[in-house]
Amino acid sequence: MLAAVVHLEGTSVTVHLTPMEGEGSEELAGVTDPKEPGPIIPELKELAWGAGSFIVFALLMRFFLYPRLKKGMDARYHGIRSAHESADAERAAARAEVAEYEAQLAAIKAEAARKVDDARATLEAERAAAMADVNAEVSAQRSAAMAEAEAAKAAVRDQIAAAVGDVAGRAGELATGRRPSDDVVTRVVQEVMAR
Repeated sequence: MLAAVVHLEGTSVTVHLTPMEGEGSEELAGVTDPKEPGPIIPELKELAWGAGSFIVFALLMRFFLYPRLKKGMDARYHGIRSAHESADAERAAARAEVAEYEAQLAAIKAEAARKVDDARATLEAERAAAMADVNAEVSAQRSAAMAEAEAAKAAVRDQIAAAVGDVAGRAGELATGRRPSDDVVTRVVQEVMAR
């Protein structure tokens, strides 16, 4: 039987197998026989089975699985491409509808502005006509009032002139003791009032 001797040197570990005391070297020779294959070297039949299974799998992939995979990928690619194209078409249609809506909105706004301007112009014309009528009426009333005032002034002027003539005649009579003539008093009163 073999004994393991372990040596530690820093971070490395070294293991030596040595025969135990009292045992022969026959066992040691059987353990290290170079004709025996190593534990990691595969045998020829293992290599043949591995190569055969790889070739079968490669043929299955090439002729059956990869065409299905490619067909599925192509179908998915075409589906995505058609979805993108339909989305682009819908986006373009939506933009066209928005542009048409904005054009209609601009036309409606222009029509509304035109109607408002027409209504404003009509109201302004009606206001101007009403103002002209009112101004004409006010002017006529003013002329009539002025004529009435002039008539009233003229009527009152004669009464005032007669009253002033009476007062002046009486004042002259009181001051001089005799009454001045009515012609002189009337002439003086008319000159004073004319100023």
